[in-house]
Amino acid sequence: MNKASINIGFISTRIAGTDGVSLEIAKWADTITKLGHNCFYFAGECDRPNDISFIAPEAHFKHPEILDLTRDLFDDYIRSPKTSTAIQKISNHLKEALYTFLRKFDLELLIVENALSIPMNIPLGLAISELIAETSIPTIGHHHDFGWERSRFSVNSASDYLGAAFPPNHNSIRHVVINSFAASQLASRKGISSTLIPNVMDFENPPPTTDDYVKDFRKDLNLEPDECIILQPTRIVPRKRIELAIELARRMEKKCVLLITHESGDEGTAYEKYLHDFSELLGVKVIFGTKRVNHYRNQLPDGNKIYSLADAYGEADLVSYPSTIEGFGNAFLETIYYKRPIVISTYEIFKTDIQPKGFRVVGFDDFITEDTVRLARHVLENPEFTQQMVEYNYETGRRYYSYATLEANLGILIKDTVGA
Repeated sequence: MNKASINIGFISTRIAGTDGVSLEIAKWADTITKLGHNCFYFAGECDRPNDISFIAPEAHFKHPEILDLTRDLFDDYIRSPKTSTAIQKISNHLKEALYTFLRKFDLELLIVENALSIPMNIPLGLAISELIAETSIPTIGHHHDFGWERSRFSVNSASDYLGAAFPPNHNSIRHVVINSFAASQLASRKGISSTLIPNVMDFENPPPTTDDYVKDFRKDLNLEPDECIILQPTRIVPRKRIELAIELARRMEKKCVLLITHESGDEGTAYEKYLHDFSELLGVKVIFGTKRVNHYRNQLPDGNKIYSLADAYGEADLVSYPSTIEGFGNAFLETIYYKRPIVISTYEIFKTDIQPKGFRVVGFDDFITEDTVRLARHVLENPEFTQQMVEYNYETGRRYYSYATLEANLGILIKDTVGA
């Protein structure tokens, strides 16, 4: 590169909380900082320091105007003229905000996190695409999941927008995907080549041991001392198949409670209501812990503790991950990092990209079998067996999914994107 240090701007709809994209942004930013560069943030919601952040409310996928547009665009094959006009207006507004972001922080490279991948905010995607076309600013498009991977985007009146910006094909963009299937689909659907950089964890630095902060964890989350904690560290969306985790808890023949750490996210609350009803039907205790668990430790206005995701992993006896579709699998890597056993659905990306590395898991395909339950029970009842499993998995994770690997990949990518 021409300069040892450059200013890099992350752009996303939301950079806050414990969703997978926000967590990966934090990992990339940590690594980029170690490489000697400076990071800044643009989003509709952002929990980074104010002096390095730029918040544009319309960039959030939950902004009321954006939600209205999305409902009209992904409802049928015809959109109203009002929607087209509103998209152009908001897109222009966001583009001006992006120009201000560039000037304010003297940015030399953009990293767009999923905002050019999945069409949850059409105006933002168009604004970013036009900005790149008008400035040729070096850009990395970091794609976690694409619109064509979600059935809810299949019926739409936005094909022109999707073709233009999700993702765009500009010479100044380098595209990054997190699994091999996404790379092949991006090439076949859009004629775009990409670099595969999987998600990572900081395996070079093991998680800290439990401290006094978590001594009230069970009490604060209404957990009994003798209850086995099955952790579901995902958002509450249908593709996570959390009902299978509830079924597992019911069939374990132990005093089990399912702890769900994340909120409903971007797909409404009907599924959460279903899980409430289903857990009552099966007689399974489920704790919806999103108000007490976040990425970092904090404190509520009333003085009660907010626990970190790391705290939740540390207190868990078993992790459930019964997803049917995942772009990669942050919760899987987190489980390996925090040395916990996992019951996991062998979703497609797990089978093709992760399982061949040799991880030891309690796996199942379409539904929970008696063998699944038996092995999960064996894991809980045999600490020595489980310790050997999680230590082996940790070393395997360090070999393939470490920060060292990410640092090497990002160093090359940034140099290639900005130019030597």
